Amino acid sequence: MQLVRHLVDMPFDELRNGSVVTIGSYDGLHLGHRHLLDRVLATAREKNVPAVVMSFEPTPKEFFQASSPPARLMRFREKFDVLKDCGIDIFYCPRFSKSMRGISAADFVRRILIQSLNMSSLVVGDDFRFARKREGGITQLRRTSELFNYSINQVPSVIVDGFRVSSTAIREACEAGRMEQATALLGRPYRMSGKVVEGEKLGRSLGFPTANVDLRRRQCPVFGIFAVRVQGLPGGARDGVASVGSRPTFNGSKPLLEVFLFDFDDDIYGEYIHVDFIAFLRKQKKYDVVDDLVAQMHEDADNARSILTTHAA
Repeated sequence: MQLVRHLVDMPFDELRNGSVVTIGSYDGLHLGHRHLLDRVLATAREKNVPAVVMSFEPTPKEFFQASSPPARLMRFREKFDVLKDCGIDIFYCPRFSKSMRGISAADFVRRILIQSLNMSSLVVGDDFRFARKREGGITQLRRTSELFNYSINQVPSVIVDGFRVSSTAIREACEAGRMEQATALLGRPYRMSGKVVEGEKLGRSLGFPTANVDLRRRQCPVFGIFAVRVQGLPGGARDGVASVGSRPTFNGSKPLLEVFLFDFDDDIYGEYIHVDFIAFLRKQKKYDVVDDLVAQMHEDADNARSILTTHAA
């Protein structure tokens, strides 16, 4: 998959016969997104043209809510990796800026979708809006499709257990600790990925050596203690218990993801791991006595082991 951040780097030769395009934040790449991407890929293969995902970095919501952006379900690298695994050919991800904010719907279609991407087919969801003040929608797209000779495929929302699958619904489920619901809407457990970094070794001093992962997020969708399963290490999946928080007992301030892996003591600094959140155990709590925290950590580990035995790896 080719990542394109600037139009000057667009592989125009590969787009000479057209392209199948979808546009959106694609945060979380949930079941609804997968349904859209399946349609994009099927149409692109049928027409023998590239499958293109267009997104923005930062996202429009992060641009407009700069002081307090919504929590991301995925970092940029995580999104890139999943899109690549899906088989997308080109990931066009320009920077969302003041100039992009001001572009009209008509100019967005003409300048970006037609002149730059040579779009022959567009795949969108049933709530798709775009361009300045979200003025563009399916009605305008159908009008311009005749002028620029492209087809539109509008894909309906996916409903799971009575809920419309959306990044917002998943974010709310994660924030409330409803990990089973998040898993159902995503089609897989909620996952956070990152490189294991060296920490202050507080966990080791308490008998719980942890793999520390820098969140690299301005806002985090999960907080608390969780039963987790870690992928990406030699030997396959590893079960454990994780804390996402600021370590209030030790007056911490920066949120961290700390994972204690059961029956494991290898040196994994520098490894890039994937932490799947299987179940929420409890909220984080400040303890006045460290021994009370250690006793709670033992209980958390026992609860996590019990839960994870019922979830197949």
